[in-house]
Amino acid sequence: MSEEGHDNPEMADRKARAAKIIDNPGSYKVCEGCESIVLKKVVICPNCTGYRFDEGADRVKQQAGILGSRPSISLSSKDFE
Repeated sequence: MSEEGHDNPEMADRKARAAKIIDNPGSYKVCEGCESIVLKKVVICPNCTGYRFDEGADRVKQQAGILGSRPSISLSSKDFE
C-alpha cells in the first residue's frame, strides 16, 4: 500500500464521498461540535448530538476536502457491532 493511501479502498471511498459533497454543498452542513458533514435536513448530529451547524457552502467544501484527504479518526456505530 502506498504512503498516501492510493491503494486503500477506504480512502478511495472517502475521496469519492467528498467529491459528491463538494459538487453539491447546498445539501449538506458541518457540525460545529465535531466537524462531521451531515445532510442539511439533520436537526441533531448523529455523531455528537450537537445542534449547531455551519451551512455555508465554502465551509462544507473545505471540510469535505479535509475529511476526504485523510483516514477516518472518529468512531461510528459500526465500530461497536
